[in-house]
Amino acid sequence: MSSGLPRLAEAAAATPVSRIGLGLAAVGRPGYINLGRDRDLPAERTVEAMRRRSHELLDAAYAQGVRYLDAARSYGRAEEFLADWLRARPDATRDVVVGSKWGYTYVADWRADAETHEVKDHSVATYERQREESRALLGDHLDLYQIHSVTPDSPALTDPALHARLARLAAEGVTVGISTSGPAQGDAIRAALEVEADGLPLFRTVQSTYNLLEPSAGPALEEAHAAGRTVIVKEAMANGRLAAPDRVPTALRRAAEEVGATPDALALAAVLRCPWVTVALSGAATEAQLRSNLTAASFRLPEPLEDVAEPPEAYWRHRSSLPWT
Repeated sequence: MSSGLPRLAEAAAATPVSRIGLGLAAVGRPGYINLGRDRDLPAERTVEAMRRRSHELLDAAYAQGVRYLDAARSYGRAEEFLADWLRARPDATRDVVVGSKWGYTYVADWRADAETHEVKDHSVATYERQREESRALLGDHLDLYQIHSVTPDSPALTDPALHARLARLAAEGVTVGISTSGPAQGDAIRAALEVEADGLPLFRTVQSTYNLLEPSAGPALEEAHAAGRTVIVKEAMANGRLAAPDRVPTALRRAAEEVGATPDALALAAVLRCPWVTVALSGAATEAQLRSNLTAASFRLPEPLEDVAEPPEAYWRHRSSLPWT
């Protein structure tokens, strides 16, 4: 098994479009917090309907140059859908990089109206169980395995038993990283940079929320890049708030009109403008959304966009209030 870290950097540098990855959070399960899902997805979100939609997006993304694919144990059947696609597309396995995450367990039983959709647990026991589940599906295709939604108080930052197990996984050729969430992402990132195993940095990648509404992790992500870490940006469109026609800030809409772009592409281009970003994820649920997102790679912003940032606490409070639909 080859290390995913150099392969990810190589893939992202291949073409402008390959700096954009495809995240499967929105299409691996029937319910999620992205806005507009009533328009984007079939009314009957059966397992097979969502499998077909996932495969359609994966086919379209690969054909247009996307090479990083992102899943998680908590994304319903996303790993399963991705594994099925990889088996059907052996040509793609030569150059795609596959990342997944552990730390949340999906408990919604394929219901969009479930009271609880996922349960967070960063214990050794959860890691051992979910690593085996991911490996059973993805096998040697798993290049990158990240701890899902690390916050400054996460035991994953301080548990030596967990660190030893993650170091063993890294020794097998799987890149180990973290994803972050919450208003103190910067603190979690900086703490992760200090974690070592056997005298070496343990976490080689950082995947964080960063967008025009919530850019607070930017300085810490830039530090991570300077320290040799790979930086992956998620939620570049703020779960649809920077793409939904009725939610886009006026300043972003006007700027998009001025450069002849869609607001979602402009929001993604603003992320790609940061030299410390290796890959930014599209969370598209339709091929039209994906095509629109990917145009972000084809133009450069003439200047920084108008500041529309919210206080981190307010942003994350709003995010936590979004309904699962």
